[in-house]
Amino acid sequence: MTPRARPPFRADHVGSLLRPVRLRDARTAHAAGTLPADALRAVEDDCIAAAVAKQEAIGLRAATDGEYRRAYWHYDFVAKLEGAELYVPEHRVEFKGGVLLGHRLRVNGRIAWKQPAFVADYGFTASKVTTAVAKQTIPSPSVLHFRGGRSSIDRGVYPDIGDFFTDLGTAYHDAVQAFAAAGCRYLQLDEVNLAYLCDPEQIAELKARGDYVDGLVNIYATLINRAIAGRPADMAVSMHLCRGNFRSTFVASGGYEPVAETLFNRINVDAYFMEWDNERAGGFEPLRFVPKGDKLVVLGLVTSKTGQLESKDDIKRRIDAAAKFMPLEQLALSPQCGFASTEEGNLLTEDEQWRKLELVVEVAREVWGSV
Repeated sequence: MTPRARPPFRADHVGSLLRPVRLRDARTAHAAGTLPADALRAVEDDCIAAAVAKQEAIGLRAATDGEYRRAYWHYDFVAKLEGAELYVPEHRVEFKGGVLLGHRLRVNGRIAWKQPAFVADYGFTASKVTTAVAKQTIPSPSVLHFRGGRSSIDRGVYPDIGDFFTDLGTAYHDAVQAFAAAGCRYLQLDEVNLAYLCDPEQIAELKARGDYVDGLVNIYATLINRAIAGRPADMAVSMHLCRGNFRSTFVASGGYEPVAETLFNRINVDAYFMEWDNERAGGFEPLRFVPKGDKLVVLGLVTSKTGQLESKDDIKRRIDAAAKFMPLEQLALSPQCGFASTEEGNLLTEDEQWRKLELVVEVAREVWGSV
């Protein structure tokens, strides 16, 4: 097949990478007050430049900064919105196996885009690519609502929850426009919560705390569409869906069927990175809702949770299975998630991480004839 002219590419990846030891040590020293911010920034710059070069060397056509400047895939961005606050809760988010996430978000003011979070960081990454396209990842707007729900949003500020969603959509629209103005042409929204809404246990939790569920998928779809409306015609926007990834654990289970029709036909993104590395994600049947045309689904068939390398033949068989529900030319391949949703990283080595990405490139070349 003809190589894709715009991202995502046949071999791609979600975004985050394991933090090198040098970077982890520098961040620890900075937190302890023994390394100044400018020295930490210099270490981050060096590590990001090396990561970009490595991505290009193994044949990836898109390169990220590995999220090396963040502690979390989501909080570092969302907490910089005007009116949002990061705090340590009494009851923390629990992943399977009892792993707890240390922080949560709440809303204590009107939401707006004031600080240009990550925009300068994108510019640095873009300056380091030579053959690849610089890809920027940010959390989807639903992150500020889903986990805390109505109780995390100050009623004095937002007596009408509809006004909160309006402001949130506008803030994200301003953010997307800022990235576009900075030259970003490959932006990804990390949208885990639509996948969580496929899990009856997650829905039960929402109901138990008094939050509404009916219509929430459509509210999130409207938020995303507002965020990306008016983007440049040559700016590709992808969405990543998964069920939790912190330290190789997970939160939710359930196939995409409950959200598939809205996901593929109401949300105006160009592509979907979708988790399909195990049975918790269900089958490929929801792909029947993908409209024929330009929309791409990037199959997350290579797990980022363990270092065990997948069989090429097994991956190809699963691509063939997915192609029964949509055209092969509208499919691509990636790991199911990033390798380090938080700075702690998943339970595999850097060598195993890079071998996984090399495998994605090799299989893509063999299946599609190019990456």
